[in-house]
Amino acid sequence: MRSDLAKQGFERAPHRSLFYAAGLTPEELDRPLIGVVNSHNDVVPGHVHLDKVGEAVKAGIRMAGGTPLEFACIAVCDGIAMGHLGMHYSLPSRELIADSVEVMAQAHALDGLVFIPNCDKIVPGMLMAAARINIPAIFVSGGPMLAGRYQGQDVDLKNIFEAVGEYRAGRMSEEELQELEQAACPGCGSCAGLFTANTMNCLTEALGMALPGNGTVPAVTAARLRLAKRAGMQIMHLVRENICPRDVLTEAAFENAIAVDMAIGGSTNTVLHLPAIAHEAGVPLPLERFDAVSGRTPYLVKLSPSGPYHMQDLDEAGGIPAVMAELLRHGSLRGEAQT
Repeated sequence: MRSDLAKQGFERAPHRSLFYAAGLTPEELDRPLIGVVNSHNDVVPGHVHLDKVGEAVKAGIRMAGGTPLEFACIAVCDGIAMGHLGMHYSLPSRELIADSVEVMAQAHALDGLVFIPNCDKIVPGMLMAAARINIPAIFVSGGPMLAGRYQGQDVDLKNIFEAVGEYRAGRMSEEELQELEQAACPGCGSCAGLFTANTMNCLTEALGMALPGNGTVPAVTAARLRLAKRAGMQIMHLVRENICPRDVLTEAAFENAIAVDMAIGGSTNTVLHLPAIAHEAGVPLPLERFDAVSGRTPYLVKLSPSGPYHMQDLDEAGGIPAVMAELLRHGSLRGEAQT
């Protein structure tokens, strides 16, 4: 085990003493040490529930014979940061996340990593870290927010942005605006439309770095917690087989992610994030590749903001596996990619 560097032999007695100080037993130290990278905080609605997701992940790791060691990771909400000085800090946080995860994983000789992201820059930052460190890793996101309901219609954050203009133009009262802003985002999860967060969580699945359902199973469901447990169990298989991110993040995987992106009408920010992840994995991904894949990929899914449906609807229709199956039949996917 990689963690033997920090725990085996008489010279590592001080190291073991410090692990014991954290409450670990000798039996736990004998098992693979799995880092659980959790971006939980009380600021970001997509992350407020990740403590529960983390507990499920750790349960899965223990069930499969590993020792989970959780550590925190920063997370910025682009929606809250938008329109003021805060937006200067959003994209740089991606690099800070990648760097800080690298520091923790390498400094403590961890055997594997389970990443728990959800929102815009956190997902690519963690994917960059996974590709850079290249030890066994798996992702389980916090899941999408459910759509809100207002005057009998499904609504999400997009409707609030539009309502600001409606109010400014005198077509909506202040009372109506306040009612809508309290209805549009009904609870935890990444914003219900196909914005950057949900797009990147879906593409993590398409890349092969997460289990089916990662991008679409709603945040508030028990199915999300079961998915987290399965991810915790799956990391132990990856560790035992020494399956690492660069075994998965191949040229074919990135082309498949682009194809899924085009098929679902995902965020244009993927053009910013996928090349950065590919760079860490040592895979060339020029802008022209997006154009080439786009030209042969049908547009299949009309989710908000480009259509009337939301992530829960895509999940009920079969999620990303259904999209990928359709693309495979169409000849738009490279079937040799490992998932």
